[in-house]
Amino acid sequence: MISLFRPGRDLIAPLMTLTAAVVLTATVAAAQNLDAGKSPQRLFADGCATCHRSPRGLAKGRFNLTLSWFLKDHYATSSDTAKALAAYLESVDTPPPRAAAKPGAKRSAPHPPKPLQSQ
Repeated sequence: MISLFRPGRDLIAPLMTLTAAVVLTATVAAAQNLDAGKSPQRLFADGCATCHRSPRGLAKGRFNLTLSWFLKDHYATSSDTAKALAAYLESVDTPPPRAAAKPGAKRSAPHPPKPLQSQ
């Protein structure tokens, strides 16, 4: 009579599952945040300057919260990095102060509207 019971067979599946879990855990634990400790200016220079010449205007009309969510979903490696980058983009997005008019400076008169042409 041939026995179908193999003592090693019952141990293979649990050992393979345990091995896979250990490998995946070690891989995840070894991941590093390469943006940690970088200033927002450096983050922009490293990740954004390839496509954007300047940070000016990138935050125009956006709320800080939605901007940081967008950056987290698409560009930043962590929510802290996204928040720092959003704050930086907002800080450089303020318009430059207007120059004070010099006394006696001549202002140009507005141009009259162009006449309509009939067809």
